[in-house]
Amino acid sequence: MNQERSLEAQREEFKQRRLLATPLSGLIAWSVIAACSLFLEPVPLSLVTFIATGSIVYIALLLSKLTGENMLDKSKPKNTFDRLFMLTILMSVSVYAIAIPFFLEDYTSLPLTIGVLTGLMWIPISWIIQHWIGITHGVLRTILVVAAWYALPEHRFLAVSLVIVALYAFAITVLELRWRRLKQVSS
Repeated sequence: MNQERSLEAQREEFKQRRLLATPLSGLIAWSVIAACSLFLEPVPLSLVTFIATGSIVYIALLLSKLTGENMLDKSKPKNTFDRLFMLTILMSVSVYAIAIPFFLEDYTSLPLTIGVLTGLMWIPISWIIQHWIGITHGVLRTILVVAAWYALPEHRFLAVSLVIVALYAFAITVLELRWRRLKQVSS
């Protein structure tokens, strides 16, 4: 199927997507972590962090039906960039191999490692959709998560979560405006 369409045609198809389900899911997950950081002790808070961030892709699959993206729609022609996107998700999940050993040494490293490493998947998205938001989100997320982690050592889960939630809110706004502009141009 995708051999019939050039890579450039597939990229153009991918670029036309709204791309909100995954960042909305991330916003929800990190909001839960932020809220729980206000009242949970370290062990349950760490479990919430693992569960919430590990659930992002599943929440995104559900949200994709609401955003019109429907990631599980088998009737759409295969797109090479869907596979690349799924590989960036696999890359993000693989970072738990770094996060877990550091977490076992210092539980407060968890929001830092997961926050930075899973944010890296945004960078290839910039290349795929030929838009600056992925690089901006990925780079700002790295810098601001590290800064928050150092600046507020007693509130690392909350500080890092709030940084990520704010960056998701910004990215969601930019992606939605980008999608609406694309729809106006194609109308």
